[in-house]
Amino acid sequence: MPWESKTVEEIRKEFIEAAKTETNISLLCREYGISRPTGYKWLKRSQNGESLSDKSKTPNNIANKTPAVTEEMILQLRRENPGWGGKTIRKVLENRGETDLPCAKTIGNILSRNNCISKEESLKHKAFIRFEKEECNEMWQTDFKGEFKTADNKYCYPLTILDDKSRFSIRIQPELQTANVVIPAFKEAFYEYGMPKSILSDNGVHFSKMKRGYTQYEKWLMNHDILPIHGRIKHPQTQGKIERFHRTMKYELLVHNNFADINEANKKIQEWRIKYNEIRPHEAIGMRCPADVYQRSSREYVDKVDKYEYDGQYRVIKINSWGYARFNNWQKYFSETMIDEYIEFRPNPLGNSFYACYRNFIIAEFSAVDGEFINRTIRRL
Repeated sequence: MPWESKTVEEIRKEFIEAAKTETNISLLCREYGISRPTGYKWLKRSQNGESLSDKSKTPNNIANKTPAVTEEMILQLRRENPGWGGKTIRKVLENRGETDLPCAKTIGNILSRNNCISKEESLKHKAFIRFEKEECNEMWQTDFKGEFKTADNKYCYPLTILDDKSRFSIRIQPELQTANVVIPAFKEAFYEYGMPKSILSDNGVHFSKMKRGYTQYEKWLMNHDILPIHGRIKHPQTQGKIERFHRTMKYELLVHNNFADINEANKKIQEWRIKYNEIRPHEAIGMRCPADVYQRSSREYVDKVDKYEYDGQYRVIKINSWGYARFNNWQKYFSETMIDEYIEFRPNPLGNSFYACYRNFIIAEFSAVDGEFINRTIRRL
């Protein structure tokens, strides 16, 4: 039987014609290479005047199809907030009092179908192990967001501060340069929100000098009983929350705007910060808004720092005018920022080394054998 020269529909019509004179349908089905149910299906279609072509498996009516007005509401919210995904959009609409909303996955499908989600955006969400402080203000994270250029051909450097527990944006401060702006920005943040117990940053020159002593920023924090913490070098995952915050700000704000100057940039950034804190739900905190979770610190900031008194149990040495302290015939460098400050040297009860302490912090550890530097990780006593 020359099947190759005929279409599927022609073969089925031929089968129908043959069945009119063939009494053994089973034999006829074997001859055409089909099952008996298929043969009877073709015969029934022919009797009912239906087409013998294959029918589409797509249902004529989709029982739970999203209404057009709801779909447009979803798309409009996405247009206003280009970085929001299905979960965020659904929660925001729910918070507005909207009902009969599709699930987050369906909203994601609506966004994809309308070309609202790029391949890059789909791939950017990666699973990771998350650490989180138990209380608000137990730790803040800070960093400079990568610079961007405004229309007046100037670069803008936003300094960002984020609460670790609540993801609340404490401050976003756009600057035209990065020198001498960190401490003033934190002062304003402390006046408004109180002081945290610790602040995590990277090892940028604004925050840490590593082997070149201590920065004014580190000293200032310790003066106010705040622990400066620095992430591991070449491990940005340590500052994962602030990095994720920067990515959110980029996709929801920066890539969609060309600010005229730093003033317009600051205006738009502060508007976005309010939306981020008070309107936009965050998946990591149970789809709540950061402002619903964050609580102001009870540790009030006072600009004046009281003189610190050591208990007199261990030797205390004054840093000289070159930033050094002489101890056990060793001269150790602490940096010019520590000039005229007092350092306490105490033995390490667990090993053959000694600690250099500033106020109530261990700021360095040295070998008791040769005075060699062991580490400069700042930690509380």
